[in-house]
Amino acid sequence: MKTKVLLNPYSNRWNSQKRWPEAEAALRAAGIEFDLSISERADHLVDLAADSVKQGFTTLIVAGGDGSIGEVVNGAAQGWDEKSPFPVTLGVMPLGTANDLCDNIGIPVDLAAAAQLIATGKARGMDLGKCNEHYFLNNSAAGLEPYVTTKQEKISWLSGIPRYLVAAVQAIMDGPTWNAKLEWDDGSYEGPLSLVSVGNGRRTGGVFYMTPHADPFDGKLTFIHGYRGTRASMFQALPSAMKPGKGSLVEQDGIHEFHCTRLKIHLDKPSPAHTDGEIFDNWVTDLEYKIFPSAVPMIAP
Repeated sequence: MKTKVLLNPYSNRWNSQKRWPEAEAALRAAGIEFDLSISERADHLVDLAADSVKQGFTTLIVAGGDGSIGEVVNGAAQGWDEKSPFPVTLGVMPLGTANDLCDNIGIPVDLAAAAQLIATGKARGMDLGKCNEHYFLNNSAAGLEPYVTTKQEKISWLSGIPRYLVAAVQAIMDGPTWNAKLEWDDGSYEGPLSLVSVGNGRRTGGVFYMTPHADPFDGKLTFIHGYRGTRASMFQALPSAMKPGKGSLVEQDGIHEFHCTRLKIHLDKPSPAHTDGEIFDNWVTDLEYKIFPSAVPMIAP
């Protein structure tokens, strides 16, 4: 396989750059020959991935976190007609903060083990989501969840998972709500909304299981929508969002979970929205989701 490694040195607040020598050594030890390209600016990975496809690379290895993976899949999809096979196989060297996608599909976070997995070259067809014009592999959301993301991006005095938790508390204190109209395969909803989260994978933000029954290989998107009318009720629900099993968020009053192949959302006032943890719009009222089953060859157990 003709392999390109795409490194995001900023991932995990520059920890990705610090750990690159370890990741490089692991790849070399696993016998993987590769060319390296390094991101130098925001969204540069999109351009690097698109160029790599044009140059004939058949495997792209993302050295970074969930946002880096999202950028690479969007770059690789440039020019893809959504009907032909996806142009490249993807692999991951997990250098991010949360590494949610890796956790969701079983890619080891140990770099030596991740490199050994990549060396096998064995790929599974992973579902690919799309929100408006943005592709995603793990999750997407409008409402409270990306509102939390806008908060955590401003926190410089904390790092890692605690940053997400503090941001969640700050966002709940602000108490944003919307009125919404949702339409999906065989259902609809119209009314007040605190959050809507669309999952291809179960976990996001390192500790939050917003769509605990999502399966990135089942050909479906899993989404929740919910409304909690007071800050107290939101804080009450917060611990359940960190439980993947019994007592999870979808068991709480006012939270509803569905599986679908398409979803349309209209909000009465603008909300931020994200795909794979990266805000793509701070001021959006209409979102349209679809799923491409088994579209992306992903090196995974």
